[in-house]
Amino acid sequence: MLIDTYGRVATDLRVSLTDRCNLRCTYCMPEEGLQWLAKPDLLTDDEIVRLIDIAVSSLGIEEVRFTGGEPLLRPGLVGIVERVATLEPRPRMSLTTNGIGLKRTAAALKAAGLDRVNVSLDTLRPDVFKALTRRDRHKDVLDGLEAARAADLTPVKVNTVLMPGLNEDEAPDLLAWAVKHEYELRFIEQMPLDAQHGWKREGMVTAEDILASLRTRFELTPEGAGDRGSAPAERWLVDGGPHRVGVIASVTRPFCAACDRTRLTADGQIRTCLFAREETDLRGALRSGAPDEEIAEIWTKAMWGKKAGSGLDDPTFLQPDRPMSAIGG
Repeated sequence: MLIDTYGRVATDLRVSLTDRCNLRCTYCMPEEGLQWLAKPDLLTDDEIVRLIDIAVSSLGIEEVRFTGGEPLLRPGLVGIVERVATLEPRPRMSLTTNGIGLKRTAAALKAAGLDRVNVSLDTLRPDVFKALTRRDRHKDVLDGLEAARAADLTPVKVNTVLMPGLNEDEAPDLLAWAVKHEYELRFIEQMPLDAQHGWKREGMVTAEDILASLRTRFELTPEGAGDRGSAPAERWLVDGGPHRVGVIASVTRPFCAACDRTRLTADGQIRTCLFAREETDLRGALRSGAPDEEIAEIWTKAMWGKKAGSGLDDPTFLQPDRPMSAIGG
């Protein structure tokens, strides 16, 4: 098992397939983009499947989430999903995407074995979308969401970040829209993972702000008496159910004590936490001919050293060198 010194067991693997993205969201990267990883530095499809196989067969991983950058930009994505679906035991598989390429890929991903998707959408207003992402692709995301639902990649979850002065007033409208279209909406507090390192705690839209805004139009009832286990989102029933809304409050309501995640970057580094400043290299071991047992041992030792928390509440907190686009969601 991937257990740490605090008794937490990682069963959820987040796999970044690329650091590239076709949007330039203001809270993630600068308008000119970033210096992308060189192709020789990226794990190959075979290397990704082998590491997932080790994680599933030897280390107790039960769920695999494919992330980016934008994972739909990975040419071999459908093939990777198809091969992972044949592993024993078969892990649950999901994908976090900006949705732009889903219209053409949703059916193929479902046929390959993908179980569901999370799609990022921060606004219902095309002009605000263009301001936030620096791209005019709002309709493409909406079309991608419809394609995901039609392909039965359900539940289709929508991830939303609210930004002061841009879309912070949209929470009730977004929830009404999500309920209408049978999507499960999840608001995510803006996190200090932007490439510009411009994040400031002051003025950020917090979980309390989001909930107060939603309650101006909806009745929210906590689901499960507040016991969400290792799930990052606190969830509420909307107007008595069955629809739900979630809030991931990584900054103001950290959930580190129940974390069950381990992360693999597109260049083969293990990260024990989204906010970790240290990484453990698996790519080097892979390419030097290390057997599966040795790779599993490296991974196990890395997770044993996982810190108690993200450190966001520490005045000395420093952002990780990698931005979110190079870590994976």
